[in-house]
Amino acid sequence: MTAPRIDTETLRRLPKAVLHDHLDGGLRPATVIELAAAVGHTLPTTDPDELAAWYVEAAGSGDLVRYIGTFEHTLAVMQTREGLLRVAEEYVLDLAADGVVYAEVRYAPELNTRGGLTLPEVVETVQEGLAAGMAKAAAAGTPVRVGTLLCGMRMFDRVGEAAELAVAYRDAGVVGFDIAGAEDGFPPADHLAAFERLRAESVPFTIHAGEAYGLPSIHQAVQVCGAQRLGHGVRITEDIVDGKLGRLAGWVRDRRIALEMCPTSNLQTGCATSIAEHPITALKDLGFRVTLNTDNRLVSGTTMTREMALLVEEAGWTAEDLRTVTVNAVKSAFIPFDERKALIEDVVLPGYAAAL
Repeated sequence: MTAPRIDTETLRRLPKAVLHDHLDGGLRPATVIELAAAVGHTLPTTDPDELAAWYVEAAGSGDLVRYIGTFEHTLAVMQTREGLLRVAEEYVLDLAADGVVYAEVRYAPELNTRGGLTLPEVVETVQEGLAAGMAKAAAAGTPVRVGTLLCGMRMFDRVGEAAELAVAYRDAGVVGFDIAGAEDGFPPADHLAAFERLRAESVPFTIHAGEAYGLPSIHQAVQVCGAQRLGHGVRITEDIVDGKLGRLAGWVRDRRIALEMCPTSNLQTGCATSIAEHPITALKDLGFRVTLNTDNRLVSGTTMTREMALLVEEAGWTAEDLRTVTVNAVKSAFIPFDERKALIEDVVLPGYAAAL
C-alpha cells in the first residue's frame, strides 16, 4: 500500500527547520516596492504580483551568475537602518507563518553598507529586527528561533572582515559563518586564513560548495577548510557510481556533514533537471544527512511548505521522509547540543505527531 498523500494545509502545520535561506533573497514583493520608492530605486515593475513573477522568471535562466544578479533590487532597499529593520522583522514573521520553528538566516554585511552604515551597525540592526520578529511571532503563538550566519563574498576581499564580525557577535545572535557568491573560479581555499581564524575561535561554518562547481569545490570545503556543513552540495553525486560511494562522498556521509539542499533553487540554476530526479531523494536514501531548504524565497517563488509539497507530489516523499530531514536540520544547527535536543524532543517530534 502507498502512503496517503499529505495535503498542503497539513504540510503548512508541520514544524520545519531551515538552515540555508538568504535574507536578501526572501523579501516580500510589496516591501521591495515600498522601500524602493522611499530610496528612489527603479524596479522592473511596481506591481507586487508582477514583481514576484519577474524574480522567478529572471532567476530561472539556468545560470548561477544571472540568478545572483536578481539581488540588485533587494539589496538596493537594504542600505538603511529602517529598511534592514523591516526586512529582518518580516523575514521572521513569514517563516513563522510557514510553520518554521528553527531557522538560520544568512547575509553578507558588506553588501549593506552603501548607505553609510558600518559593518557592526548592519549586524546590530539586523539582529534588532530579527528579535522584534521573534517577539511578535511568540506573542502570536507561533514561536520561531532564528540564528544568523554572516557571509563573506568569496569573489571580493572582505571575507576576513566578515569572519571577524562572526567572532565578535558569536554571543549576540550570530551562530556561524559562510562564504557566498559565484563559486566557479573562487575556490574555498582562497579564504583559508578566515576559516582557520574561525576554527581557532570555535565558530562553526558552512561553505557554499558543489553547486556551480563540482567535487574539487566540495573537497576543499571539507578537507582543506574544515566545513561542518555544505551549502547545496548536490554535485557530491559525481563521487557516487551505481550506489557505490567514493572516498569523498563516503567521508561526507559518514562524518554526518549536512547537505543544505535547495531543490527549487537548483532547478533554476541548472543543478538539477526536475524535482523527481533531484539528488536529494537518492542522497537521503543512501543515508546522507540531507536537509531541505528554500535558499531564496522571493527569488525562487517558494516556501518550506512548497518545497515539501513538491517532494511529496513529484518525488513520492512521505511524512517520515519530511520528519527525517527536519530532524537532520536541527541536529546540524549551529547551536548547542542541549538546545538542539530540546527542539527535536519538545517541538519537532510532538509537532509531527499532532499534525499527522
